Amino acid sequence: MRIGIQTGYWSRRPPRGIVPALRTAEALGLDSVWTAEAYGSDAFTPLAWWGSRTRRVRLGTGIAQMAARTPTATAMQALTLDHLSGGRFVLGLGASGPQVVEGWYGQPYGRPLARTREYVDIVRQVLARERPVTASGAFFRLPVPADVAGATGLGKPLKPTVHPLRAELPVVLAAQGPRNVALAAEIADGWMAGFYAPRTDAEHRALLAEGFTARSGARTPSSAFEVLATVPVVVRDDVEEAADVLRPHVALYVGGMGSKEANFHKASLDRLGYADALDEVQAHFLAGRKDEAAKAVPRALIEEVALVGPAAKVRADLSRWEGTAVTTLLLQGDPASMLAALAAAESRRGTAGAAVRSAAGAALARVAPRRV
Repeated sequence: MRIGIQTGYWSRRPPRGIVPALRTAEALGLDSVWTAEAYGSDAFTPLAWWGSRTRRVRLGTGIAQMAARTPTATAMQALTLDHLSGGRFVLGLGASGPQVVEGWYGQPYGRPLARTREYVDIVRQVLARERPVTASGAFFRLPVPADVAGATGLGKPLKPTVHPLRAELPVVLAAQGPRNVALAAEIADGWMAGFYAPRTDAEHRALLAEGFTARSGARTPSSAFEVLATVPVVVRDDVEEAADVLRPHVALYVGGMGSKEANFHKASLDRLGYADALDEVQAHFLAGRKDEAAKAVPRALIEEVALVGPAAKVRADLSRWEGTAVTTLLLQGDPASMLAALAAAESRRGTAGAAVRSAAGAALARVAPRRV
């Protein structure tokens, strides 16, 4: 199982300590670094900026929102970053949710699975550069037909001027609902999970198998399919104190990242058996009682989907993800905690030498922890 770092999206300002943490993490054996976007910082710019300070790690968008860009614009950014990084880029895409898509991007959210199919197909056409790109779907039409209101009829199919470094640049899909997970296995090279609980591994494997069965063509076989799970990590001597750091994070996703009628994050956690507790969290959050919402998040839930507590406990808890469908664990949190968890993972494998562990210790001492 590979270890990556999920830097996420920014809150009020750029996070501190990312570059020194990445440099130390790369020496520790870090596999990849990922960025995200919501309705503030974008996913591509920080990845290019921070990624330029690394030499080996893969650079992934985790995730880029499809509604933010046309599929051809996304493919342009992907092939550009892949060239600049020497073939280290991974394109992670996601549909986001109706609040963001309709409220921020001003687009209808309906039929996200069908839209995703068309989107990924166009991206792959651009990256393959075998012929001019065309599309005649329900959501994307290239060129725009002349009978569309406002169209001139002068558009023509085009190929990218840049020759992609890798025509088979990997595309991974973020998904939480069952049908979305199966779709990722069917049309993508990987699946990025949000709240992945190891005890539900069998259910996830069944959904992936369903998607692999529907796969057509000669794209990546299931044996090479990547499953990435974002796992928050907070290293503290006291487990309850560590859980307290993550409670506002979980409460935000349960109560604020979606409406009462449609919240994919809450639905994902409800399926773990915490629906009653999370109904209370959501009610508090929607009523503006954010502190009460955070306090209502069960510690048991946090310990299922995150790594919290002393370094020794984190090291032991890592074993829960070993043997699951997860191929890449994406650590998310303050730089000090992420480095401690990465060092623990490398220690479990016996690959972190004394010099590297010393460098990690020095980094932990100078990087101030921040809230997730």
